[in-house]
Amino acid sequence: MTDLWRMSATDLAAAIRTKQVKSREVVEAHLARIAQVNPQVNAVTVTLTDSALAAADAADAATASGKAKGALHGVPITVKENIDCLGSATTQGIVAMAGAMPTLDAPQLARLREQGAIPIARTNTPDFAMRWHTENALRGATKNPWDPSRTAGGSSGGEAAALATGMSCLGLGNDYGGSLRWPSQCNGTAALKPTLGRIATGSSIEPGGGGPITLQLYAVQGPMARHVRDLRLAFEHMIAADPRDAWHVPAPLHGPAVPKRVALCSDPGGMGVDPDIASGVRKAADALRDAGYEIEEVDLPAIKEARDAWAATVITELKLGLYPMLQPIASPGAMKFLGNAFEAVPELDYGGYMMAFAGRQAIANAWSEFAARYPLVLAPVATMHPFSVGKDLASPADVTEIIDGLRLVVTGNLLGLPVAVVNAGVANGLPLGVQLIGARFREDLCLDAAEAIEDRLGIVTPIDPRA
Repeated sequence: MTDLWRMSATDLAAAIRTKQVKSREVVEAHLARIAQVNPQVNAVTVTLTDSALAAADAADAATASGKAKGALHGVPITVKENIDCLGSATTQGIVAMAGAMPTLDAPQLARLREQGAIPIARTNTPDFAMRWHTENALRGATKNPWDPSRTAGGSSGGEAAALATGMSCLGLGNDYGGSLRWPSQCNGTAALKPTLGRIATGSSIEPGGGGPITLQLYAVQGPMARHVRDLRLAFEHMIAADPRDAWHVPAPLHGPAVPKRVALCSDPGGMGVDPDIASGVRKAADALRDAGYEIEEVDLPAIKEARDAWAATVITELKLGLYPMLQPIASPGAMKFLGNAFEAVPELDYGGYMMAFAGRQAIANAWSEFAARYPLVLAPVATMHPFSVGKDLASPADVTEIIDGLRLVVTGNLLGLPVAVVNAGVANGLPLGVQLIGARFREDLCLDAAEAIEDRLGIVTPIDPRA
């Protein structure tokens, strides 16, 4: 059998279930891989060694007695440090929260534990998950294993880097402005951003009320992995209802049949795209054609308007509502980034804030009409390669450039649409990621297309960290 840390979550689950390998061996292999490579990338913040090994022994005993627990029985997973994991602090990357212990697992983690998954480690995040580069004063910076001079992305950069280097086979992250998808591009891994309301969310650490309105409307929880089939496996069990989330939507996993028609767009909004990135999108399009999809190159609706609405509403809430709370506790890097963002994106007055949300409805309607003809969109994650470390701190103009590059990413957040990310190869030593965007609650279509691309183009991870 190959190195256990190289295997997919799906294959590990099958091997444990059929007694080809013990859960303890799998957990130990991943813990050993963490010890071997994490010092080079700083993706994992805490290992849960004792609890993980105890859970693995219990899983092996259950397997021996014919009482295997579920679809992920005995499989190790990792959990971003802003997600509640019982027995481990939900630090949010903040020194002042280093001892913030939850009283319950977050809903999505609880669902995977019910299926037998074993949390083995926590992964790094920027302060309060509010940066496109993973760094904080509590844990330090996560390095991109492909090129340490480039960002590993954020805010789930620790999770993506852990997956990319074989420290994890399946992980949990979240996405408010690309935090599942951008790190997946940066590290050459896969992710699923589900439809708003699809996966229940909740925390015993956060104050009641769910946070500002953009956090309620734009942020979602989702799985990350190296293989699309692992995203599907986790997603199918993460969608169960939880009483802590009144807005959870119990939608079916699969929708009605639709034409296999894909809108191809390598340069959303016509604002420019790196040639390598455009080439990756076209390779993915060729793979979909080979799988029987009809591809039509078209412009996408209201990209600039969506980018502007997301950025303006988020920045307004951050500056007027959250900034006073952040000042005493956030790291210097986080505060510098926010200062640049505040200059790059002027805050809205009350009328402008209300009009931005009114405009959001018009953008959503345009995308709904577009989806009636094109059930899927194939496009870049970001229109740029991972930026050089420090670029987001350099100037407001650099932050504007980053937002522009992530314009289609934040469109997905503004509209609450499902998006799968899959790798489409490597160019100039950096991985290429593409997005498959569907209509609301059509994660099935996104995953089907992503898997078709992966079947034809393959995967590029795990890798050993590069100097």
